[in-house]
Amino acid sequence: MSSPEQMWQCQMVNCGYIYDPDRGDRKGKIPKGTLFEDLPEEWRCPVCGASRKSFRVLSES
Repeated sequence: MSSPEQMWQCQMVNCGYIYDPDRGDRKGKIPKGTLFEDLPEEWRCPVCGASRKSFRVLSES
């Protein structure tokens, strides 16, 4: 598992969904503790279906 300082959240600019590494993505079968940069390239926002490129870092704390 990654250290807390590496576990930043990212927000989808289209729909506002926030990817939280502490929670993972149950719908997308992404386990808790998976860093955003470690998500598979084919992973999509579970709300609007947009690609990872549409996410922005929300916080680095």
